[in-house]
Amino acid sequence: MADTGDLKSPALQGVYGFDPRLRHLLHIVRHRTDYSHGICNLGNKLAAPGMTEQPYNRLLAALSKAEVERVFPHLEYVSLSLGETLNQSDGQLKHAYFPTTAIVSLMYVTDVTLEVAMVGNDGIVGIPLFLGGGDTVYQAIVQNAGQAYRLKGQLLKREFDHAESFRSLLLRYTLIRLRQMAQTAVCNRHHTLEQQVCRRLLLTFDCLQSKDLNMTQKLIASMLGVRREGVTEAAGKLQGAGLIHYARGRITVLDRPGLEARVCECYEVVRQEFRRLLPDVAER
Repeated sequence: MADTGDLKSPALQGVYGFDPRLRHLLHIVRHRTDYSHGICNLGNKLAAPGMTEQPYNRLLAALSKAEVERVFPHLEYVSLSLGETLNQSDGQLKHAYFPTTAIVSLMYVTDVTLEVAMVGNDGIVGIPLFLGGGDTVYQAIVQNAGQAYRLKGQLLKREFDHAESFRSLLLRYTLIRLRQMAQTAVCNRHHTLEQQVCRRLLLTFDCLQSKDLNMTQKLIASMLGVRREGVTEAAGKLQGAGLIHYARGRITVLDRPGLEARVCECYEVVRQEFRRLLPDVAER
């Protein structure tokens, strides 16, 4: 068997490269050696040559061996397009999504559209599915194109009802999302637009394996529920300070510590809550 400590080795990709679900299996093998036998047996059934490894979702990577064996065969690896709507507000949910490279905004739509939370490779879209409600009051809109794992809602609910550790994981994640929503409301009401833009950028880049992001000022303004001119002014100040470079809808972080120095406390509050409730996920 190839060395699981080197997930980018050509030998490992040749054996495990075809099915992107194996990225999670290998991650768990590397961090949890007591799971290696059973998970690698499952991996051998899924593996086929010809495709490089894929990024992973940190919430899925925290599953136990038994949960991996039950859930992974049912996962679909799908591509999500920029602006794609995964569900409408007041609509029925059919699938849960575990993003890997995609980022999804949860948008509350009334007279204005406002982002209440963001889901990246650290979470799940579809909390109402396992809490017992089949519908939702927000729209889930893809704000960064990429990939995600998709799982049928009834399968997620079944696992939630019968697997104690999986239920605990999802409930703790739900608490974090509730805290993020509350903190976002405080931030939008009491902090400057420049601080809000810093928070939004830092949260986004936490979910990316890149220092570059395709995001227009119009999109940022829509998420924050403010005028585009205000975002243009805030972005101009950050660029003038040498913290970011912005051109034609592409944002590059030049000085992350500088952004963290300018952001309000809301960013760190949510990060600390994540470390407290899901330390195993936060460290991945």
